Amino acid sequence: MRERKSYQIGDLSELTGVNIETIRYYERIKMVPSPPRTPGGRRVYETTHLRLLAFIRRSRELGFSLDEIRALLRLGGPEKATCREVRQIASRHLDDIRAKLDDLKKLERLLATTIARCSGRMAPDCPVLDILDTERRTARA
Repeated sequence: MRERKSYQIGDLSELTGVNIETIRYYERIKMVPSPPRTPGGRRVYETTHLRLLAFIRRSRELGFSLDEIRALLRLGGPEKATCREVRQIASRHLDDIRAKLDDLKKLERLLATTIARCSGRMAPDCPVLDILDTERRTARA
């Protein structure tokens, strides 16, 4: 990625992999500072925008929420945050991921067990429908 001093929004989008509308959204919610504009009103992004958007995109790919990314950026962003502060945020995020994985494992077991009980024939008794439709299960009880 060759760095230059200014970028148009399309170039910035291509270089960072962030959709143009998402870049504008990040500006509106103050995740990214609004860039200066040309006399014609076009946004002129700088290298700092490029680095910041790449940081946000990668953080999102790793599953960090916008609030978590905001917290990381408040710490000074990729240039100034201390490892200890970032570690705390990342540790909480890891705990959340592990909790979600536990929930998914439980869901997997429940669904696998239910599917195994399903005969596949046309019948009023369908364990899969029973777990999906609580009223159906209540009416049959």
